[in-house]
Amino acid sequence: MRFATWNVNSLRARRDLVALWLNEHQPDVLCLQETKVKDADFPEELFEENGYHVAHWGVSSWNGVAIVARQPLDNLILGVVDDSEEARCIAADIDGIRVFSVYVPNGRALGDPHYSYKLEWLEALRARLSDEIQRRPLLVAGDFNIAPTDDDVYDRAALEGATHVSEPERLALQRLLDLGLVDCGASAEDTDSNFTWWDYRQGAFRRGMGMRIDLVLASRSLSGEMCSFQVDRLTRAAPKPSDHAPVIVEF
Repeated sequence: MRFATWNVNSLRARRDLVALWLNEHQPDVLCLQETKVKDADFPEELFEENGYHVAHWGVSSWNGVAIVARQPLDNLILGVVDDSEEARCIAADIDGIRVFSVYVPNGRALGDPHYSYKLEWLEALRARLSDEIQRRPLLVAGDFNIAPTDDDVYDRAALEGATHVSEPERLALQRLLDLGLVDCGASAEDTDSNFTWWDYRQGAFRRGMGMRIDLVLASRSLSGEMCSFQVDRLTRAAPKPSDHAPVIVEF
């Protein structure tokens, strides 16, 4: 199975790039985040004409998550608790695997109410996954807005006192892993090429000033079947790219 996740940072702005990427990479399952479109404006035809089933949840021009798959999507849920939340989590069964596409809150700044919301949201996700993992294999993928270790950022000192690298965020991520999930990108040998996000400003991509915040977490049984892990940096270097690169895992 070829599995991928990608924060597209506006499907309107990236529609042509997504179409080209689908044609080239042909994933079996693709999780999308930050589509920034309402359900009524989601371009289902872009995926269906390429042979995909699709489920999307978007309620405004912010956030938005989707799952795209060759196989039918069953037992769809919206939100980590329910669909009264921001559109940040969608899950479905695909060929016996429970797949989650997640867009974790950014947190903005330490001490900001959005930072507390981020930690609360992650705890709600942990509660959801603790129930789900008892029933079937899980793949939980998306933009976590957390760099798991200091090796996952270009310069830890430059991010001192910022979100994405704080101890409470990393502990919240570890609590997810402690459920029996494996970070599929953690074993990559070249950590610099494993970055998944680069700011648009200051030539960050060209200068290698990135972070690994787009993660694929897999049940241990699935992680043992992983054949390859790739960050598609060429797509990040394309004209008018998202600030995130697609992540591709072969099982």
